Amino acid sequence: MNGPRRPTPLAEALESWIRRSGMVKRLDLAGAVAAWPEVVGPQIAAVTRAQSVTPDGVLMVRAATHAWAVELGLMTPRILARLNGDRTGRVRQVRWTVGPIDEP
Repeated sequence: MNGPRRPTPLAEALESWIRRSGMVKRLDLAGAVAAWPEVVGPQIAAVTRAQSVTPDGVLMVRAATHAWAVELGLMTPRILARLNGDRTGRVRQVRWTVGPIDEP
């Protein structure tokens, strides 16, 4: 007969659940939003806001002006390469929208 089991620490149980549920990729994709300013640098970060990532890897980014959206659209392959550098979830597309960037 085995003795009583020790309680599992919450962090360990949560990590195990995240792995089993397949959420690792989704959480990694969400990290692209937080990493946006570092990936694109201060000049581009000043005129854009990464807003969200869809489950299938589409990063939604708002640009301050149409001109910035067009310019950044041309830079998308380089931006994707930097975003996906060491990420397990792959951002496969950037969808650019135009609007005020100080709104959440």
